[in-house]
Amino acid sequence: MRARIYSKLEDLKKYVQFLRSYQPHGKEELREDYTLRGAAERYLQLALECTLDIGEMIISKEGLRKPERYKEVIEILGEQGILPREFAERFAPSMGLRNILVHRYTEVDLDELYGHLQHDLEDFNTFAKFVAKYVEGKY
Repeated sequence: MRARIYSKLEDLKKYVQFLRSYQPHGKEELREDYTLRGAAERYLQLALECTLDIGEMIISKEGLRKPERYKEVIEILGEQGILPREFAERFAPSMGLRNILVHRYTEVDLDELYGHLQHDLEDFNTFAKFVAKYVEGKY
């Protein structure tokens, strides 16, 4: 379990580094360069997937209630003190973007994508730090 979580954390770190490399690009460049936009969307999706996979592993291992929506994965971790509650409440809504990126990809809002790219990447690092601390103390 511990090794699987750490492997996912390494993947998450890699995807966030890729996303950071896209931050210098402006919104218009993201709009016009389909390769850049596609890469940003894909790596954001993969970062969200890693986050959810890690959360679901912990929830399963701990025997916690089964989430019905993706954002509940993060909310449950907050309820259980695995993540600080206020961080979980702020971070959980971004999990909804995963569904848009995977299932409703033609509806991805450029402003939302750009906003996540510019302002929310540190949340993945914060999540990873809390998970690593939890895993160290638990397993």
